[in-house]
Amino acid sequence: MSPENRELTPENSTPYTDLFWQRAVAWAMALPQNDGFVALLNNNHIAYPNDPFPNRLFVGAKRVVSVFNGATESDAFEQLRLAQAERPSYWVGYFGYDLKNQLETLGSRQANRLGFPDAFFAEPRWIIDYQDGVATLTGEGDTETLLAELLAYPVPDTQPIIPQSVHCRVTPDAYKATVRQIQQAIREGEVYELNYCVEFFIEQARLEPEAVYWALNERSPMPFSTFLRLGDRYLMGASPERFIRKDGTRLTSQPIKGTIRRGQTIDEDAQLRAQLLGSEKERAENLMIVDLVRNDLARSAETGSVRVDELFGIYGFRHVFQMISTISATLRSDCTWTDAIRNAFPMGSMTGAPKIRSMVLIDELESSRRGLYSGALGYITPGNDFDFSVVIRSLLYDSERQYASFSVGSAITYDADPEQEWAECLLKARAIRSLLEGR
Repeated sequence: MSPENRELTPENSTPYTDLFWQRAVAWAMALPQNDGFVALLNNNHIAYPNDPFPNRLFVGAKRVVSVFNGATESDAFEQLRLAQAERPSYWVGYFGYDLKNQLETLGSRQANRLGFPDAFFAEPRWIIDYQDGVATLTGEGDTETLLAELLAYPVPDTQPIIPQSVHCRVTPDAYKATVRQIQQAIREGEVYELNYCVEFFIEQARLEPEAVYWALNERSPMPFSTFLRLGDRYLMGASPERFIRKDGTRLTSQPIKGTIRRGQTIDEDAQLRAQLLGSEKERAENLMIVDLVRNDLARSAETGSVRVDELFGIYGFRHVFQMISTISATLRSDCTWTDAIRNAFPMGSMTGAPKIRSMVLIDELESSRRGLYSGALGYITPGNDFDFSVVIRSLLYDSERQYASFSVGSAITYDADPEQEWAECLLKARAIRSLLEGR
């Protein structure tokens, strides 16, 4: 049967409007485990330059492109390009950080505790869009039956989050010692800036992924909110950062560097916002990554087309202000859409400058393998446009091994204060950590 669309008009969708996504995700969770899904949610009305993700649910897999850990002979980008060329379609999935080992002569010495593939993409069987009270269902088969099942599915009861002890892979003293070690590398000219990350984890974790996702989204609504199920592994994400987007021949990247907490009052909010905008340290960090991203985009861009559309933009989220810069370019005619991603991956905001030496030091100094964390998650359209976020502020969970993990980091520069950098990490970890610990 050819693909069909079914739209709910505002009149006949009224009873389902407020709880539509809870109902849709619960329906997807009840499908067989090998019917994975990815839910994207933009938390409407969050101001974000160039628009956030759509509200979209991808379900099932007609075709899969997957690269497993250590399979350096498998080129994830080329596999995806060939599959798309064979039959253009939507694809959804991620590129994990450790694909760096395919792109450069690099390695990953730490254990893969979570076991996610290095890359995974699926051509979905069903796509459900929801915008302004209207749901659109696209897929092959009986869309009427699917629609009836979805809309009749019971809204799940709110599940309590069982408080559990969250541990950090490094102590505060060890963290600060590593920051000083990075600063010594900066003084010796190895790097200008390095993004240093630490892992928080739970062993013997007992999580209800669906309940955790909705609770996290309530506490920390973000423009690139994500819920992924891949077998018995889950990602529950609240990312504020776009990695790279393609719209026609236009490429856009929006690195975040610079974070400060939100205030308790309007006046304090304004004061903290001005403090972040005026911080020489934060502006220097942001500018270094902007230069790196300009260089990454230039590898795929028409000569002279790389532009900084916005420098040091300050955007407010529930708990923090972030400094976001926007860089754009025009894709060269001799570069494929996968070249544009490959040439910018992994994102400079999560590595440092220069990128390759930064990644070497990251592997030497960090105590955990990043894996999916600080990779890129998103979707590709049949016309080879795409949009990818940076996998940060995200909880990863292996329900079989009962292991849960999330990581946070900050950019270390020569004048960084180790105490302040540790405080920034704790601020970024607060939403997930407090949720898991029942605070």
